[in-house]
Amino acid sequence: MIVGLTGGIATGKSVVADELRRLGAHIIDADKIAREVVEPGKPAYDEIVKQFGTGVLEPGGALDRKALGRIVFSDPAALEKLGSITHPRIRERIKEEARRLSAQGDSIIVLDVALLIETGVKYEVEKIIVVFAEKEQQIQRLMDRDGLSRGEAEKRVSIQMDIKEKLKYADYVIDNSGAKDWTIEQTRALYSELEGLKNIKKGT
Repeated sequence: MIVGLTGGIATGKSVVADELRRLGAHIIDADKIAREVVEPGKPAYDEIVKQFGTGVLEPGGALDRKALGRIVFSDPAALEKLGSITHPRIRERIKEEARRLSAQGDSIIVLDVALLIETGVKYEVEKIIVVFAEKEQQIQRLMDRDGLSRGEAEKRVSIQMDIKEKLKYADYVIDNSGAKDWTIEQTRALYSELEGLKNIKKGT
């Protein structure tokens, strides 16, 4: 059973993903894949350097994600260009990993993808989980987590699909606007429901 996990930036997807992993789900982390596809020597890396210049590189040659972020989060056209370079490769790697895990046996596979809806990965899953937090919480968490100014945090939140728009695609919603314990409790209940659906699907 393949499930999509998404949410806006700083809504707390990682809390839910970590708990689902602890409960036994296989997590395919799109952020991890995104870092891998832009490693030096990879085609996406070469295209990014060609498009954005050597100013987005660290002294050792690795991609400076913060420098690149400052460019693309202030320029929608640049963000779209970066997406055209990375998203097809990320999506293909996600599909490959999902096929590999599915072939290993019956399990719950969770695609942890921030842009699940926007990039079309939603068509690869059977159910969609959206992690929700209020916009002001997203902004504050970004400021605290990444050391951004309020203006920078607001820009990064606003450039993504509004979290309330994402809720329209949700089969399940995890409310992460409160205490972490409440988020964990919701996640455990959801996992039990997914286990039940998986068993019904295989006829047990």
